[in-house]
Amino acid sequence: MPQAPTIAPTNASTNAATNTSSANDRTAVLWCNLGSPDAPTAAAVRPYLADFLGDPRVVEIPKVLWALILHGIILRTRPAKSAAKYASIWMPEGSPLKVWTEKQAKLLAGWLGERGHRVTVRDAMRYANPSIASRLDALQAEGATRVLVLQAYPQYSATTTASVIDAVNDWSRRQRRIPEFRFVNQYHDDPAYIDALAQGIERHWKSEGRGELLLMSFHGIPARNIALGDPYQAQCLETARLLVARLGLSDAQYRVTFQSRFGRAKWLEPYTEPTLRELGAKGVKRVDVVCPGFPADCLETLEEIAMEGREAFLHAGGQAFNYIPCLNDSPAWITALAGIAERNLAGWPTR
Repeated sequence: MPQAPTIAPTNASTNAATNTSSANDRTAVLWCNLGSPDAPTAAAVRPYLADFLGDPRVVEIPKVLWALILHGIILRTRPAKSAAKYASIWMPEGSPLKVWTEKQAKLLAGWLGERGHRVTVRDAMRYANPSIASRLDALQAEGATRVLVLQAYPQYSATTTASVIDAVNDWSRRQRRIPEFRFVNQYHDDPAYIDALAQGIERHWKSEGRGELLLMSFHGIPARNIALGDPYQAQCLETARLLVARLGLSDAQYRVTFQSRFGRAKWLEPYTEPTLRELGAKGVKRVDVVCPGFPADCLETLEEIAMEGREAFLHAGGQAFNYIPCLNDSPAWITALAGIAERNLAGWPTR
């Protein structure tokens, strides 16, 4: 007669550690942004640019050809120029992007805590520090078994949103036990996000007066990306449409443009700086500029728009250029961000 199989003794703690969720399992939110160098120096900018521009999601050129251009030309000349730009906007606490992103994560944690959610919130950068991989390592060590990946990109693009997902997947491939993940891929039409943008603009108009025209500048991407199926342009235009409706603007009172063109390829048009020069030359005396796609002020808003854009407009004949700050730590924005997080945490134990 066959003998019954021998069953090794077990204990509750072993089962909890290997098979089931324990009382120490936690839910976490990872608040991800693009990143910036650790210091406004060429030495710090070079590895940051190498990482950023070396991402195939960012530059879709054959790898071997692009490596020759990137390492043979760009990384030899661009770091010093970019470092000077960073130095012009650097804060005592560090890079504006990093400062604001850290603060947003802390405020988000506080808001969710006040609503009774026991979640860990950490900020992370796709490029530079703190990296997505290092944050996921730390969260896993702290017992996080569920992670909501929430990104500082309201409008989806493969160049940004998908790249963060790539970084999470790269980390996951090296793990034995992978947490549950959820990704928030876009919130370009979220009513609270639109309202937070509108409140910031209205607050600026109340304190500084209102210009003849509101220019909404979004970050650009190559036009080819749209032809390949990227929804970014459509989502930017939808954000602008909803914001215009919320503010009650007529067609003559606003313009939508795209900034930060890189290289010789055709990018989304119209371009921001040429538009500012055109407006100044055509007699527009005062313009207000806002960057709805950037939840936190950074190099692209503080230097490219508030400095270079201002100079272009005034040099062309304009008289007053008013930059409207990004959402940063405004209460309406943190409330909106927390609402987005809370909806996407639904069904996970957080209390």
